[in-house]
Amino acid sequence: MSMTFSDPFLHLTEQHAAWGAEQLETFNEYMPMGEWSADLGQCLYRQAGRELRVSLLGTFDVHEQSWLWAWANPGFAGSPVVAAAERVRAYGQAHALSEFTDELVPLAGHDEPRRAVETLAFTAMGVLGAAGYIGVQASADGRAYMVPDDPQVPRAEPDAITLPRVLLTGAGLLGGSARRAVAGYFGHHDLPQRRAEDRMSAGLPNGGTVDVLFDDLDRIASVHVNSGAPASA
Repeated sequence: MSMTFSDPFLHLTEQHAAWGAEQLETFNEYMPMGEWSADLGQCLYRQAGRELRVSLLGTFDVHEQSWLWAWANPGFAGSPVVAAAERVRAYGQAHALSEFTDELVPLAGHDEPRRAVETLAFTAMGVLGAAGYIGVQASADGRAYMVPDDPQVPRAEPDAITLPRVLLTGAGLLGGSARRAVAGYFGHHDLPQRRAEDRMSAGLPNGGTVDVLFDDLDRIASVHVNSGAPASA
């Protein structure tokens, strides 16, 4: 029988899905392609000449197909570079999420272990409100996952043109609750919200509005954006 994450964890992932996908797109556009190096003792990551302050989330053992949180790694436990991972663990303790509190998370039983490890890193990014996450092949047997902890990384802002795509993409990542994905997006951006039985609306920073209509299966039926721009003469 294949394994999966717990329902509370998957609901949390849905909550961060739309915002996280949007922010990852911004982060990946910011980071140049090229060779990388890291000095985890100094909390630094470099890629193609760009240097960022980072925190280590954890590592994925490719052969064992298991995730080890950085706070449980004897080589890094207690050091500054695991600060973000410690905050994720504290969140897990407060919300009874074993995925965030177990030192070693087995992923071999998942249908797609590689996707499962990305889901762990992605959800941790969401909980932290981090500006992205980085996954690199650190050795023949392992991948390392980090989050930037650096104010130079740009933050995505709601955009009237791309917002329908952003919400539809986020709602479709797990195929779960579209309402949870939309509400999470509005919450991440601190947008004033209004809710009704079949819709959710929010005010945009430019003075416009977005109205999201849901169908009976909790999917997005439509997204209408009023940009707030003045009508042309």
